[in-house]
Amino acid sequence: MAQQAVQKNTLYVGGLAEEVNETILHAAFIPFGDIKDVKTPLDQATQKHRSFGFVTFLEKEDAAAAMDNMDGAELYGRVLTVNYALPERIKGGEQGWAAQPIWADADTWFERQQQEEEMQRIQAENQAAMRAAEDLHRKKMAEERQGEKEDETEMKDDPMARAEAEVSKQNN
Repeated sequence: MAQQAVQKNTLYVGGLAEEVNETILHAAFIPFGDIKDVKTPLDQATQKHRSFGFVTFLEKEDAAAAMDNMDGAELYGRVLTVNYALPERIKGGEQGWAAQPIWADADTWFERQQQEEEMQRIQAENQAAMRAAEDLHRKKMAEERQGEKEDETEMKDDPMARAEAEVSKQNN
């Protein structure tokens, strides 16, 4: 059986009464030595702690003394379970992303989706407008070329039109 490494200066404290907060937990464990950190993870739904907490001492020896003395002790009428804490399995800890419920960033996700869809719609409109403008330009060019050809064919057939064209060339 593989043993998971324990954090020798952080204690898991289980069996906390509802009214116990981080301040009370700190006060209960401070007689054993300097405390670096106290955490009582909150239940997202109720915003109350989940009846356990973590106390991190500066010194491993202080943590060991606290565990020896506080495991099985009573606090606010509840018997405490105190052992070494296992390392956090998920990076991010209580402050980080791991502590948030999966739907916590749903609003920003939907906003990003809407912005992306809006950008795609605008791009599609711009591309359609560009194609329409290009098509219009091509039609005009084709009509002008068609018009030139018609002018040439008209001049070949109409001696009067040819004469007028030559006069206008000489005048220019």
